[in-house]
Amino acid sequence: MSRAPEQPIDPIRWCAALAFAFWVLVLWNLAIPSAPYFDEIHYLPAARDLLDLSTFSNREHPLFGKEMIAMGIAIFGDNPWGWRLIPSVAGAVALLAIMRCVWFGTLDRYATIAAGILVATGFHLFVHSRIAMLDIFMIAGLAVAFWQMAAAMREPEMGRRRLIASGIALGLAMASKWNALVIAALPGLAFFVLRWFAGRRRLLISRRGMPVPGITLVEAFVWLGLLPLAIYAATFLPGYFYTTNAITDGIVAHHLLMLDLQTQVLKAHPYQSTWPEWVINWRAIWYLYEPIDGAQRGVILIGNPLTMLIGLPALLWCAWQGIAARKPLHGAVALLYTISLGFWILAAKPVQFYYHYFLPSTVMLIGLALTLSDLREAGWKRLTSGVLVASVLLFAFFYEVLAAEPLAHANSFRTWTWLTSWI
Repeated sequence: MSRAPEQPIDPIRWCAALAFAFWVLVLWNLAIPSAPYFDEIHYLPAARDLLDLSTFSNREHPLFGKEMIAMGIAIFGDNPWGWRLIPSVAGAVALLAIMRCVWFGTLDRYATIAAGILVATGFHLFVHSRIAMLDIFMIAGLAVAFWQMAAAMREPEMGRRRLIASGIALGLAMASKWNALVIAALPGLAFFVLRWFAGRRRLLISRRGMPVPGITLVEAFVWLGLLPLAIYAATFLPGYFYTTNAITDGIVAHHLLMLDLQTQVLKAHPYQSTWPEWVINWRAIWYLYEPIDGAQRGVILIGNPLTMLIGLPALLWCAWQGIAARKPLHGAVALLYTISLGFWILAAKPVQFYYHYFLPSTVMLIGLALTLSDLREAGWKRLTSGVLVASVLLFAFFYEVLAAEPLAHANSFRTWTWLTSWI
């Protein structure tokens, strides 16, 4: 008799521990700077307006992220903790969801933990978990949605509740920032394509075959199509009750206004950049650099100098493995990166910034984790371990200017600006 195949052990406790440790680190000195910085100057007034329903401001963005910031202010007060605590929770949730997605997509313990380490030390997630901006809620929503989708495929006996959770998360991601719109359509499209290739005669009502046995295509359309749109629309309800600039001509007219505001030609900005500069980690943004709270402090947004570059060939490997070896998560990562970056290549937004690379870069780090796992299985254990250690060490080196720690003097930025384009 042949031995039963070895069953990998779910590293859920490691995932939870890593997400919690990340959150604790984010919370350290979260209230510094004590004054609003970077785009907080736009979103905090909008959150306050939500609380008293006075003036509908910042109308170019959906409402959910601002509703979460407003909830933090309502619970914890109009102070730095109130502004940033809910974003910090969203960052920890995003990290946990990313690891759970990788686990359900691969059943690979090493790739799961490696993805958590790489994303946690990739700079983007950490910086955006410590600031009251909208991007972190979009990332958290998408991460939870793909986690639940992967879990539904792995455990179809819980497929319905997983798909419902995925649909809710997709709606909240779209309601945080429009960057999520194209990506949010992919789970439903993937369900259709996989069911089509399963060869079912009764395509719309068959419960058999991939990706989630027991769920018809019609039902999947409800959970992954209609439900996200309903959740998205529901987040706009406060918009009808503002004293000034309320939604009076209907949701469609309001979205036309949002589109017009998003695509208007803005003045040139010293920190604007283009997608080729994002890909090669060329252009940084200083969210903060000034004397504040008794010291010179800074917050830089740039990608981890190591993983942002070696992640690019890792994406090519993932694309190849997705096609040649038919590894689904490898192929999905390559596709998600291409689509999420392609959105900004084609977007009619004249002024773009490096923080728009948050989503593509996060997907790329997952691809790097998958590649490291493949290399480890091929016998390159020291190399793969070295990459993870180096990523952590670089994060530690940059930590002072990721977390607004006190700096020695006004020219301390030169320690971290290895390129003149990072100044």
